[in-house]
Amino acid sequence: MTVRKNEKLIILAVALGTILNPLNTTMITVALPSIQKDFQLSSTDISWLIASYFIISAIFTPLIGKLSDIYGRKLLLLIGLVLVVVSSILAPLSPNMPVLLAMRGIQAVGTSALFPAGVGVIRNTIQHNQNRVIGTLAVFATTSAAFGPTIGGMLIQFGGWPVIFYVNLPILAIAIGLTILFIPKDRKNTCTSYKLDILGIILFSLFITTWMVFLLGLEKGVQIGVLMIAFILTVIFYIFEKRQSEPFINVNFFRKNLNVALIFGQYILSTVIFFAVLLSFPTFIQSVLGASSQMAGIVMLSLSIFAMIMTPLATRWIERKGYRIPLLISVLLGFMGVVLLFTVKDNAALVWIGLVLAVTGVSNGIQNIGLQNLLYTFIRVSESGIASGLLMTSRFIGNILASSIYGVAFASGMNVGNMSIMAIVLVVVAVVMVPGMLYVTKHEKKSRKNMV
Repeated sequence: MTVRKNEKLIILAVALGTILNPLNTTMITVALPSIQKDFQLSSTDISWLIASYFIISAIFTPLIGKLSDIYGRKLLLLIGLVLVVVSSILAPLSPNMPVLLAMRGIQAVGTSALFPAGVGVIRNTIQHNQNRVIGTLAVFATTSAAFGPTIGGMLIQFGGWPVIFYVNLPILAIAIGLTILFIPKDRKNTCTSYKLDILGIILFSLFITTWMVFLLGLEKGVQIGVLMIAFILTVIFYIFEKRQSEPFINVNFFRKNLNVALIFGQYILSTVIFFAVLLSFPTFIQSVLGASSQMAGIVMLSLSIFAMIMTPLATRWIERKGYRIPLLISVLLGFMGVVLLFTVKDNAALVWIGLVLAVTGVSNGIQNIGLQNLLYTFIRVSESGIASGLLMTSRFIGNILASSIYGVAFASGMNVGNMSIMAIVLVVVAVVMVPGMLYVTKHEKKSRKNMV
């Protein structure tokens, strides 16, 4: 009865934790020019600052999901919140890049705990409308990501880049208080035995990091040795995980259906375009166009807010027309958006920049919700948990690839010429998405029929 009475406060506690990962992911994009200047960093260094966050998140999100099942959701939620507190206090005091990188790593571990542990809390304590509540958490996450650059841009005006870490503290104070007071104590799990795939985790970490090293090294040429190591580690990881009864990443899930694997691939490519644009434009607006961080944050809102607005609109559109037409139009809009990047010059009006970003935002908004919903038409209800985890991993991989593109394209500095180099890469990505989208939407009616 007490839990039912405190449901809204429990949901609020989880929601406040859930927003921290996407908020800190996008808020830092506006701070990159200041961080780069203060620590004399290259674009490659900045890429590692961003990508390391996603590599750690990709490793710890599924890991902590399983650990929370073993040791308790409330405990892991509190540990995650405390880690973010520590990093948010110490990161602004970083004297150099390695310390800042370490603090961001601690923050990534902490925020990685909050979503899986939080969803576990919801499933254990909220007895009705669980799917609606979890959907609301997704809206919280999307909203915080949308407003991240704007919040960061406005705060930097008053206290420089360190302020983007301090903004977490009031959110954390409320979340910790609500968690301690209102989330029920964990029940000891004695019914199920668990096995952590330690070697799988190590192999995943190694092959993701090695691919990152290879991609960031492309600016100096193709490193054959690193490429071979990355490829071998990937194959070893796949073979090893395929044979595990409780794998870290369920690779067998992809083998069941080519459509499922392609949807994850499309989601990765869609994320690459969106995050590469999100990552590069705050710096371009400040360094090339000479605008303030506050103005950069306002202009960047065009990208994220249109992506957010399109989510409910695309849902209704898909319900009426099916998946094929909306998703194909989204791909064409995505192609148009990256082609428009070639029109961005050093004398471009901020209004025009906003319009260019809006096109990419609309495209991503349709693809984000469309691909997620299309995925669930191809899988059984019992596989939803696996699919959700892999979808989140796909998003992290897309973010890592986008960080690599940023590092290579802007290795010699932020300018119009290098923006065109990034645009060329993204045009290729957009073109590759067209046949993939044609294929995955070709069988949508058949898949729906089979799922009934």
